[in-house]
Amino acid sequence: CERCQCHSEDKRTAILYTLLSQNLNHSRGGHRPAHQRCLCHQRRTVCLRTPHVTCQAASNVLVKTISFMKNLPSFYLLPREDQLLLLDSCWVPLFLLGLVQEMVTFEVMETPAPSMLKKILLDGQSERQEPERTQPTLAAVQRLQCCLNTFWKLDLSPKEYAYLKGAILFNPDVPGLRASLYIESLQQEAQRALHEVLQPLHPEDQGRFARILLISSTLKSIPPALITDLFFRPIIGNADIIELIVEMLYE
Repeated sequence: CERCQCHSEDKRTAILYTLLSQNLNHSRGGHRPAHQRCLCHQRRTVCLRTPHVTCQAASNVLVKTISFMKNLPSFYLLPREDQLLLLDSCWVPLFLLGLVQEMVTFEVMETPAPSMLKKILLDGQSERQEPERTQPTLAAVQRLQCCLNTFWKLDLSPKEYAYLKGAILFNPDVPGLRASLYIESLQQEAQRALHEVLQPLHPEDQGRFARILLISSTLKSIPPALITDLFFRPIIGNADIIELIVEMLYE
């Protein structure tokens, strides 16, 4: 962050921040790394502007995502170990695809900053009572919103969504699968069905199939921690999201 422009934007705010940081470091008997003091765009933390509304919508999408898996007989024919591996690998891209299909939009705002002053005044007591949670960064959220916006521009039909979800779910490249060949055949079947449904819907767009698969691959690059912290941590607290999803799948 040596080239960070934070100090040039508001020197008085930066000076106050530095003083508070030094006091906090002194109270803890150590020095905080320079990158954690940075106020720049890349490291600025954010939270949902309307968490109650957005988290409820996200929870509904997650329920529908799990229901999609539960209603696939070919998924339940797989060994349970393979089901869990696929679930752990694909729940994020499937959930994001559900956000797109359900037209779930959200806004974020900067994480309230008084927590630093609170820690100084309480001399670190609040940290001993409750562990500090990670917060999404503005850059990560903007990347997520960019992926969602790109998908919205495709304007997929319900059948396209269904077959694309199948192609994402049945991923034979997940390490440790016992029935990888069978899973590969299921993915090929889903991709073939997606390609066939595109012909009558978009006869003039010959590159749509490849474009859909390419854009869907960007969903796999979104970290599960970002989705969990942004949409579900306000509801589930410190609970393990994977354990909750597994319970939903086999209840």
